[in-house]
Amino acid sequence: MKTAKIIGIAAGILLMATPAIAQDSGEIGYAKGALGYDALIAGDNETALQQLEAAEKVDAQDPARLINLGQTYARLGRTGDAARMFMAAMQGNRNFDLLLANGKVVNSRDAADQALQNLNSQFAGR
Repeated sequence: MKTAKIIGIAAGILLMATPAIAQDSGEIGYAKGALGYDALIAGDNETALQQLEAAEKVDAQDPARLINLGQTYARLGRTGDAARMFMAAMQGNRNFDLLLANGKVVNSRDAADQALQNLNSQFAGR
């Protein structure tokens, strides 16, 4: 039986400028900065990348980490790395529900799939 875990994530699927739910941080259940949430919301992609890469207490295969890392890579123009992160989140052994920056709750695999589709759409539009 799958256990649902709701966390805050700045997956940026809808590229929200501010979180829809007011709280100290969107990293519910994680140490502040572990998912680079606040940095992503602020558009500080370099800080988000540093936080995500330094998050030793977050499993490297955690879907929330992978999606946020993919989003960060996409914003930095590293589309191949971004696609790999989204694919890893979709195909990994773990999945759970995520609370997105826009307030929607979706399964991590669906969030990663949507992020990959958005990435492909942006790339095709160039």
